[in-house]
Amino acid sequence: MTKPCFPVHWARMRLGTCYYPEHWPQDMWADDARRMVEAGLSRVRIGEFAWSRIEPEPARFEWEWLDQAIEVLHAAGLGIILGTPTATPPKWLCDKMPDMFAVDADGKVRGFGSRRHYCFSHLGYREEAARITRALAGRYGEHPAIIMWQTDNEYGCHDTVHSFSDSARDAFRLWLADRYGTVEALNEAWGNVFWSMEYRSFEEIDLPNLTVTEANPSHWLAFRRFSSDQVVSFDKAQADILRELSPGRDVMHNAMGFYPDFDHHDLGKQLDVVMWDSYPLGFLEMYAFSEADRHDYVRQGHPDIAAFHHDLYRGCGKNGRWGVIEQQPGPVNWARNNPAPLPGMVRLWTLEAMAHGAELVSYFRWRQAPFAQEQMHAGLLRPDGEAAPGLKEAQQVAPEVERLGDIGAPVKDAALVFSYPSEWVTATQPQGEGLSALWAAFYTYTALRKQGLNVDIVAPSASLDGYAMAVLPCAPIVSGELAERLKAFRGQIIIGPRSGSKTDDLTIPPELAPGKLQWVFDGKVTRSESLRAGIEHQGEGWAGRRWLDHLETDADAELVAGDGTVACWKQGNVRYCATWPEGDVIDVIVARAAEDAGLETVKMPEGLRIRKSGEFAFVFNYRNEARAVPDALCGEPMIGERILPAAGLAVFARG
Repeated sequence: MTKPCFPVHWARMRLGTCYYPEHWPQDMWADDARRMVEAGLSRVRIGEFAWSRIEPEPARFEWEWLDQAIEVLHAAGLGIILGTPTATPPKWLCDKMPDMFAVDADGKVRGFGSRRHYCFSHLGYREEAARITRALAGRYGEHPAIIMWQTDNEYGCHDTVHSFSDSARDAFRLWLADRYGTVEALNEAWGNVFWSMEYRSFEEIDLPNLTVTEANPSHWLAFRRFSSDQVVSFDKAQADILRELSPGRDVMHNAMGFYPDFDHHDLGKQLDVVMWDSYPLGFLEMYAFSEADRHDYVRQGHPDIAAFHHDLYRGCGKNGRWGVIEQQPGPVNWARNNPAPLPGMVRLWTLEAMAHGAELVSYFRWRQAPFAQEQMHAGLLRPDGEAAPGLKEAQQVAPEVERLGDIGAPVKDAALVFSYPSEWVTATQPQGEGLSALWAAFYTYTALRKQGLNVDIVAPSASLDGYAMAVLPCAPIVSGELAERLKAFRGQIIIGPRSGSKTDDLTIPPELAPGKLQWVFDGKVTRSESLRAGIEHQGEGWAGRRWLDHLETDADAELVAGDGTVACWKQGNVRYCATWPEGDVIDVIVARAAEDAGLETVKMPEGLRIRKSGEFAFVFNYRNEARAVPDALCGEPMIGERILPAAGLAVFARG
């Protein structure tokens, strides 16, 4: 086997960029590669959308341009991450298999002319995806320039995990038969006696869309699980081929922000690295942030957007390996509004990823495209090849990354337990507008970070050893194994609303909520209610909002509103948050639990965040104004100053 010219796994973070040689004349490639290296970049991702150029007609491959591009980038000293092009099947293939398109929940076919226009369940497309992967890996799998592979691109982007095609229906029936064994067992698990929904065979079961009113929630949860499994099995077919034909190279996929439609923990088990695409300004515009946050952080992004996903995907990666394959360097083109980052933010985002243990930050893209859908999406270069503002910041941060080197393992403070099925339950049966398990996790994460704590977002199967706190913000389905680990845990535990409230098939457990968590907390939820916006139960410095669990318990009522409503119960080392874990109430609960855990907290000024590794403490200022580093951090920083400018940062050595 030919050895790759760069180490596949690096102890210190590298910088890179995303490049599309097929978009530019060949006489530009060498100069582009030279400028990348001069900017401090050492990694380049290519190829993930190039199927029509690689195979312009069935079985007619044109490799010469890609051969040349790889040689040019390799000669400049760049390690190449090569993508399989299956996110963009070419027109000739779509015409050959017109039933390969995904179908949306309204029954409309999602046709050609953009990307991600395939159904994960279509057997013919799966064969074609494996064929092109094998062709690509067969040609370049042992090339010394190739250090890593990317499978496909952004699984599920544009709402494409859930397909309602005939192929999906047929595959779903087989999946159900494998899971339940008999249709009688399925009928019992789903409670299909309700509304005469009982089936005589698996062949009678359709997909849960287009029903008159809501479909059985157990049906929906099964379909969400099935759809996630289809993504994972589609990816595994590619990963297996790449490992066979390109031994010694890592395989990764690029996940997205606030995207829970498939289980990234399951995907991460078969990858070497989980990477994600970081667009903090676009996410601030597109997701459930307040108008105040959108105003205050318009050019910076909310201070927990990037960090939340860093910690989420580190928890999904094998041995904690993760990175950023697409980092926003300027305005994007796909949000409701698309502002430019505040000067300094590209540098801040880069070092923040490093602080959370990234092994790569790669900027999207090298040069802004002057054509097609992303022509308004900024790169490190303008369309005319001149430097865009992001390039200067990449050049500034490169020697800082080099200087810091190996930052050491992260400090363990709190483990936040999150499962993707939790979000699927709350999406299927929200019981109140906007009551999402994913966002409960985000709000709780913010509360922990405001105390200056390190947070690891972990799967329910993860070990809790070494943590002082374990937090379940909203976990409707809790396994016996997790309950046993929590029972043995000696740190502080916070259990959020709805936790343990459902069985694995989305029915109410016979012992009522919190289900198996009653092994940990002696109490029973007898009634739950959701509240419209503006209805609040006021306590001292906090309010219960949006949700209330009413409990029968001998636990102490720790947070009691003026009207007698209990927002938090405490029993030994366990707190039960009976209201939605958002805002001031979860701030208070987290602060009390951290104090009981004996953790050294640092109450962070608005917009400041800290991240601690074995070697360093990083402080980041997300405000559009100067902020002082908290006095708890002693000494002078090795990077930055104690008064942080807007979008400023400081790095302290930890003694």
